[in-house]
Amino acid sequence: MRIQITDKQPLADKIRPQTLDDFVGQSHLLERIAAFANGPRLPSLLFFGPPGCGKSTLAMLMAKAAGKVSVRVSAPEAGLATLRKRLEGADVLILDEIHRFSKAQQDFFLPILESGEIVLLATTTENPSFSVTRQLLSRLHVLRFRALTREELARMARRGAAVLGVQWEDEVFDLLAAMSGGDGRVLLNLVEHVSTLPQDRLGLEDLKQALPESVIRGDREGDSHYELASALIKSIRGSDVDAALYYLACLLESGEDPRFVCRRLVLSASEDIGLGDPQALPLAVACQQAVEFVGMPEGFIPLAETVVYLALAPKSNTSYAAYLNALKEVRENGMRPVPLHLRNASTSLHKEWGYGRGYKYPHTFPGSWAEQEYLPHDLAKAKATYYFPKTEGAEPKLNAWLASRKRGVRKP
Repeated sequence: MRIQITDKQPLADKIRPQTLDDFVGQSHLLERIAAFANGPRLPSLLFFGPPGCGKSTLAMLMAKAAGKVSVRVSAPEAGLATLRKRLEGADVLILDEIHRFSKAQQDFFLPILESGEIVLLATTTENPSFSVTRQLLSRLHVLRFRALTREELARMARRGAAVLGVQWEDEVFDLLAAMSGGDGRVLLNLVEHVSTLPQDRLGLEDLKQALPESVIRGDREGDSHYELASALIKSIRGSDVDAALYYLACLLESGEDPRFVCRRLVLSASEDIGLGDPQALPLAVACQQAVEFVGMPEGFIPLAETVVYLALAPKSNTSYAAYLNALKEVRENGMRPVPLHLRNASTSLHKEWGYGRGYKYPHTFPGSWAEQEYLPHDLAKAKATYYFPKTEGAEPKLNAWLASRKRGVRKP
């Protein structure tokens, strides 16, 4: 691989691969990409994946391998007027961050892709199902990129160190790879940073202190934001305390808004724990108030306590599932009239119509319970049931109270 180097170039540009054979990562896509590049006609593609995984580099290599004249544009920096001028004489447009274009701007590409006037190789870090219009997606092949593995990152770091003329122990490369979060650009920035350190500062502990905190980064607007939150909630649901704490730490260290975490915990306390432990929801709400009160970074303390409690608590989703069952009934069959005896007789006309007539006030009956119909009559007659209790946690005790009242009623 021949690399032209200038002192002003960042390391990522200095070692940017010149051929597809030099490219590191995305082994699951290389066969398809080579077929596209070497085929009779280069198709329009959308590269979707996390930052620093080689999307733009691969787009440039494909255009070069196909022998096409390409122009590279970043969506945040170019309006449509600028884009039209840049496209003159080009066969391929490499468009970074297409998700930053509005729907109207994305529609600009529809006729020129339809006519074959230009080949679009676009990149995005956001899920294209939500960030790219359906019409444009139908004209693109979507390739899903993955974060670089530690082995791939370590190989890239060695290449970068060689270009800078430095040599390190394997453990240094392994540490840099581990701290890069799958992002090749972050890795090469770290390689440049470490290359400026004195030799006696290259021990692992010294390096951990010397590395900038920004290497642990999050993508609060992208997929990793939701992937980590999903992993946290599913670990709580699965009662894995260690995994739940790990994902909580990932979220907080990546700069996640703790209020977002609190909202997820409140929902988990209701959906996943529910009547298994009715104290889970008050604790989650108290956690939100505590985090607002003490702020960060100390806010991790009530967050950690709540996450551990929720993971250890008995689980029951019966109230959540019961609502969905009732919702299905309403949406499929519509709302039925409320029984007359449950309606408030707020006017004389209402009384004349029978509103409230025959209603049994439970507090005047033994045990504060009276047998009567509450569901609309046809649903009650069909014995419609939406709530199906479980035997975990506090739920059996709650159901035992109602069962005892029903047993105490003598049938006429």
